[in-house]
Amino acid sequence: MSHLTQTNLNTGLIRPQDVARIVQRQGMKQTLEGVMNYILSDYLRWDEFDKSSRVAKYVQDGVMELMPIADKQNYSFKYVNCHPHNPQEGLSTVLAFGALVDNSTGKPEVICELTLTTALRTAAMSALAAKHLARSNSRRMALIGNGCQSEFQALAFHYLLGIEHLSVYDLDRAASQKLADNLCHTGMTVDIADSVADAVRDADIVTTVTAEYSRAHILTPEMIKPGMHINAVGGDCPGKTELHPDILPLATVFVEFEPQTRVEGELQNVGADFPVRHLWQVFQGQAKGRETDTQITLFDSVGFALEDFSALVYMRDTAHKLGLMQPISLVPELADPKDLFSYLGVGQVQREAEPIAALP
Repeated sequence: MSHLTQTNLNTGLIRPQDVARIVQRQGMKQTLEGVMNYILSDYLRWDEFDKSSRVAKYVQDGVMELMPIADKQNYSFKYVNCHPHNPQEGLSTVLAFGALVDNSTGKPEVICELTLTTALRTAAMSALAAKHLARSNSRRMALIGNGCQSEFQALAFHYLLGIEHLSVYDLDRAASQKLADNLCHTGMTVDIADSVADAVRDADIVTTVTAEYSRAHILTPEMIKPGMHINAVGGDCPGKTELHPDILPLATVFVEFEPQTRVEGELQNVGADFPVRHLWQVFQGQAKGRETDTQITLFDSVGFALEDFSALVYMRDTAHKLGLMQPISLVPELADPKDLFSYLGVGQVQREAEPIAALP
């Protein structure tokens, strides 16, 4: 008889509606703060993680990725896609789910939606980096690309850094209007700009979060002002970038996991010896973040599996606390752990079935 009971054989399921209830009960500010603090806590124990770059499968007009990571207690993975044409099919550009697994047994402890959770963790990571890289008196942000991630970015910078004024731009003006409508309850001032240049003109922070697959020049060098912090979020795979390459030498560039960012981030447009600073070292006090008010800083954000690990653990803990975890059965309960076949009951079914007539 297995020592595991059916109760602890169950896997916890966190659905999109459960994540929505977490945000509704706690509020967006507390949820973003919670995710950010979990991410910071894990970055502070960077060396405890077994880390690797994500594995990608590129398809026409999109990419599908697997993002694994583990510490001594748990293994996690996230499956995530990016298909920019999905909205035409009634689907989000990004769809994701993931799991948290117990290292000691290999049992899946939690399966979680990660479409909403990825949006929360990406915004929380942006805010965490900006706390160390943006000027402390930053109050104005330009937000270029006003799709599904944009509200999350805006709210993270509003609640966690004190951004009061947004200037937004998207090729689809309706997307910008959607963003402004969704933020009308916050007290932030939201201006819809007619161009990228107009949006960034007076910005302390510029966040780019666009989805098209190209080596785009959404920001160009003449738009960049001393003291600006650039949060480049949209470039996250080979051949997909947002900044003119001449911007990078103007800035001090900060990365999550360098081997991955060299291949997927804005760094793919510069030489392999281009200098970077690692955010985990900044968070631990081993490297400097912003040094002067005139320094230009750039977070070359591509998204790293550690952040998904942190977000999964946060959602697990919070769902437990709020009574929102849904138990599901993914692992068969075996009377004899060495006898998997008997679980099917095939032998019993065959004994009870009508005899099969002999072949002629």
